[in-house]
Amino acid sequence: AAASEYGGLFRSDLEAFVDPAAVAAATVPGRLELPAMSDTAYRCFTDPSGGRQDAFTLAIGHLEGGVAVVDCVRSVRPPFSPDDVVREYAATMRLYGVTSCVGDRYAGAWPSERFAAHGIGYVAATKTKSDYYREVLPAINRGAVALVDVPQLAAQFCRLERRVSRGGKDSIDHGPGGSDDLCNAVAGLCV
Repeated sequence: AAASEYGGLFRSDLEAFVDPAAVAAATVPGRLELPAMSDTAYRCFTDPSGGRQDAFTLAIGHLEGGVAVVDCVRSVRPPFSPDDVVREYAATMRLYGVTSCVGDRYAGAWPSERFAAHGIGYVAATKTKSDYYREVLPAINRGAVALVDVPQLAAQFCRLERRVSRGGKDSIDHGPGGSDDLCNAVAGLCV
């Protein structure tokens, strides 16, 4: 209504979050995973799950000349044993010399206790996934992110939707029936 009355372009309450061309430009063709290098400091972000609905995801990467390089991603879809996935992810983290990871606030103390049992510290994220998505978008658009060539990752980024709440704040999430577990871990890692 505002567009027709005032003749201008107005943002709708729902729109795509990221340009698929920007995600394609940020993706390194053919790069599925980079091996760990002993002289590189790696970081990790995980998006835990209880094993019934959402995937349990992991992203490991490093900074290289101001570019957030995603080295390794993992995603285990349900059904699965959360303890088995934590054990597997802890082993992967150790390959990259990672002794602590950041993850969302899922399930209270459960993730920190389970990762600690495998020698990995777990720090609860201080931001929401919408915050991470908002902050990673400029980096993707300016070429400061190097993504692995995992179709599921690109698809999840491209399906994110930006919604404007009544208070005017943006909320970024997957659409109905969608998933964003893997891109959530990657966005958290890159930010």
